[in-house]
Amino acid sequence: MSERESMPCDVVIIGGGVAGLAAAIRLKQINEDLEVVVLEKGSEIGAHILSGAVVDPKALDELLPEWRDMDCPMAQTPVGEDLFYTISETGASAMPHIMFPPFMSNVGCYTGSLGNLCRWLAEQAEGMGVMVFPGFPAAEVLYDENGAVAGVVTQDMGIAADGSQKADYQPGMEIHAKYTLFAEGARGNLTKQMKAKYDLEANCQPQVYGIGIKELWDIDPELHEPGKIVHTQGWPLSESGSNGGGFLYHQANNQVALGLVTWLDYSNPYVSPFQEFQRWKHHPLIAEVLKGGKRVAYGARAINDGGWQSVPKLAFPGGALIGCAAGFVNVPRIKGSHTAMKSGMLAAESVAAAVAAGHEHTELMEYDAAVRDSWIAKELKLVQNALPAIERFGSDIGTVLGGVDMWMRYLKIGLPISMKHHRDCEALNRADLYKPIDYPKPDGVLSFDRLTSVSFSYTNHAEDQPVHLQVKDMELQKDSELGVYAGPSTRYCPAGVYEWLVDDATGEPKYQINSQNCVHCKTCDIKDPNQNINWTTPEGGGGPNYPNM
Repeated sequence: MSERESMPCDVVIIGGGVAGLAAAIRLKQINEDLEVVVLEKGSEIGAHILSGAVVDPKALDELLPEWRDMDCPMAQTPVGEDLFYTISETGASAMPHIMFPPFMSNVGCYTGSLGNLCRWLAEQAEGMGVMVFPGFPAAEVLYDENGAVAGVVTQDMGIAADGSQKADYQPGMEIHAKYTLFAEGARGNLTKQMKAKYDLEANCQPQVYGIGIKELWDIDPELHEPGKIVHTQGWPLSESGSNGGGFLYHQANNQVALGLVTWLDYSNPYVSPFQEFQRWKHHPLIAEVLKGGKRVAYGARAINDGGWQSVPKLAFPGGALIGCAAGFVNVPRIKGSHTAMKSGMLAAESVAAAVAAGHEHTELMEYDAAVRDSWIAKELKLVQNALPAIERFGSDIGTVLGGVDMWMRYLKIGLPISMKHHRDCEALNRADLYKPIDYPKPDGVLSFDRLTSVSFSYTNHAEDQPVHLQVKDMELQKDSELGVYAGPSTRYCPAGVYEWLVDDATGEPKYQINSQNCVHCKTCDIKDPNQNINWTTPEGGGGPNYPNM
């Protein structure tokens, strides 16, 4: 093995999303002499960022108050018309705004590409002296002699599928830091390790997730209404007893961003979130907007849905969780960027104070306390029962009860009840309790197949590298995932990564993993009923290359 090079710094941040970049900028605002490193696994900043997105500017206003006058791409399209529908297969009923508490309004928000916002934030950070390294996944955590986090090791490059070193082999670099901030997004592989090592979830509910599948379309300019946003609830997920919702946002340049979020607590193993999304686009409300349009991008990612009761302990010796690594998504508002950024800013303030006091590798409990005393906590507590109410009582009754709970909390007469969650992997039932779902074939106009869709994510992985989707026990996968649950991974994966084939030599089922298709959504890591699949980082720069997503 080649000797690893090492690099010292004050703070290393794992992930170049809005939380990590906000933390980096705040650190430099407080002390421009701090040495701050941001590691991003994507080929460039924004390559792996996918969101609707409608962004509440609250945190951005705090971080960079003049951002609207700084050529920030998010400033292009303020939200105008804001509509919410409950839909059946062909019908749609608009829900009046008076039904929702005032904090549910999107007035004052902006719609656009979160990836482009990250690219802009990275420019601001680099201009302040932050060292931003795209294409460098953090693959391993370093610890000091006391068991505190002391930095990370980046992914080795040039490893062959059999584990041997290729001609272009380069060992990863050790980044030694006084503090390490984990901003990996939902279900990060190192974040999972931190949660387990330091028992961060001992006093909270388990995190639960949704899978968001999104497309970007160029549409007929006559049908484009910049700033108009539409949310839907109900069909087609209601037909399988599943939950979630759709969105369609009119953004800049005659484009609309649209998608469907399927909560991963569904029980029917035959549900395919990808195919549910393809069906949803055929609803008249959506199809009318897409008429004559052209799809230009596709992607998918997991979303934290647990809310306030699923926020873990945030600090541990030498490190902290920020952004979606911790889980600050406001599910009813379908927003998490502003809370993610604020958490990064609060962590930066705590780190800067610790370094100024001469500390390193300590437990930043001031950060944990600051989050729990911030507007993040106030906002998430208002909506903490909205999702679990729907999970428990179904879409119709649950929406009413969740709405009543939000109103009561807003009026400060809410009951001190925090509803519980169950892990998504535990929700799946045996396949023999259901009939397979006969999804319609794609028409190639509004709906498409998975492999064609993946090509619009511009996903690429270096050839001849180890499979980054690790099945711990292949016999268990055959006996249970296939034998009991009828192979749900072939349906919940939005990229066609998993296939059950028949081995020509033995006639036995064979599990094929097409890891080159992986869009890094992490759904397999979350939904596998036996928790038998572990998502790890592939070689740097691999995965999707989302444009304008």
